[in-house]
Amino acid sequence: MIDNKVALVTGAARGIGHGIAMKLASEGYAIAVMDVMDEASAAENIEKIREHGNRVLYIRGDITSEKSRQDTVDMILKEFGRIDVLVNNAGVAPRERKDILEMSGESFDFVMGINLKGTFFLTQLVANVMAGEVEKGLKPRIINISSISAYTASTARGEYCISKAGISMVTKLFADRLSEYGINVYEIRPGIILTDMTTAVKGKYDRLISEGITPVKRWGYPEDIANAVSVFCSGKLDFSTGEVINVDGGFHLRRL
Repeated sequence: MIDNKVALVTGAARGIGHGIAMKLASEGYAIAVMDVMDEASAAENIEKIREHGNRVLYIRGDITSEKSRQDTVDMILKEFGRIDVLVNNAGVAPRERKDILEMSGESFDFVMGINLKGTFFLTQLVANVMAGEVEKGLKPRIINISSISAYTASTARGEYCISKAGISMVTKLFADRLSEYGINVYEIRPGIILTDMTTAVKGKYDRLISEGITPVKRWGYPEDIANAVSVFCSGKLDFSTGEVINVDGGFHLRRL
């Protein structure tokens, strides 16, 4: 078992996940990246994580696959011997936005399979590993990246909203179940974050932000989410579990 704490961050080849991996690497964590991208395509971003001087393991894996999930955990334990932090960040939007009166079962299954089912069963697998690690004196944590869509209706991407609402319940369930092991589980709800996922609707959100949809009138960035993950990992909130941090520029205030 290595001396460094180890963080498994899903979907960390780019976007919010990459920002999280960069932040934790800068704080001394060895990083395991699990992503569906091939390593060559992710090489530039992975090298940026390595520049912090800690060990980085890249695993091309699919959280919807039971075998891939197991292989990923086995590889991390073989390489590092421990998992201190799981950040469930991997997620997708529907390939095509459609009204809920027209949404296909294929689109529903695609989004839910990754965002909710894959996340749930990876968490289950890692939680069982972490329960054993507690006996070795480790203090593991699980952090779920959901969205303001967990409570905000978008009828053109209902499957995404349902999946993120489900992640909020996953947080509660595992926070409750793992409390006996001293494993805290947290949730972060990003708002309007500038990533590849939002570039297609950038003009729309530029306008909404300028009109005051959020009290803090700017886009959010992956670094904003990474900072919240850092707080949860710091140990300063160890008397909290099931807690949610909204990283949304104040959108959750729902002001009139």
